[in-house]
Amino acid sequence: MYIIAGLGNPTAQYRGTRHNVGFEVIDYLADKYNIDVTTKKFKGLIGTGAIEGQKVVLVKPQTFMNLSGECIQEVMNYYKTDISDLIVVYDDINLEPGQLRVRGKGSAGGHNGMKNIILHCNSQDFPRVRVGIGAKPPKMDLADFVLSHFQGEEKKAMEDGYKEAADAVCSLMNNGLEATMNHYNQKKTK
Repeated sequence: MYIIAGLGNPTAQYRGTRHNVGFEVIDYLADKYNIDVTTKKFKGLIGTGAIEGQKVVLVKPQTFMNLSGECIQEVMNYYKTDISDLIVVYDDINLEPGQLRVRGKGSAGGHNGMKNIILHCNSQDFPRVRVGIGAKPPKMDLADFVLSHFQGEEKKAMEDGYKEAADAVCSLMNNGLEATMNHYNQKKTK
């Protein structure tokens, strides 16, 4: 069984913001594979089902970004899953909008949601799919940037990015880390 967690902030005011790309990918997977992610449990919204023959729990922590690990740890404890069964999808300001980077482990890289997951799970050895949201403009506060909405061409790039991130999650489960990294970590040309 895989725990697939998409990071974001709860409540309608954050819907569609740069920081909520993890939620968008979970919603895409939920729609595509007919998984209802509305059960309120473990400080999050969860849904169980199957994706391409793999049992999954889709998770959208409702703790706000900086406390995401609380929810994820509770889900993992309940389902008795190993850290290697966790896949986290989240935003990355170091990648162009819609660009992906898949990794098997690593530090939080300054992302507070990931810092909290690593703290609560006591490990950074789990696969993750980072979805680019673009670089912060000069003189703009980082918090204001990640809580802003996509504009113009970015919106189309992100829609493609959500689909591709969902495909990368499926690839991680069925093809393994190395094959997924080789396929999805190639820079897209404009």
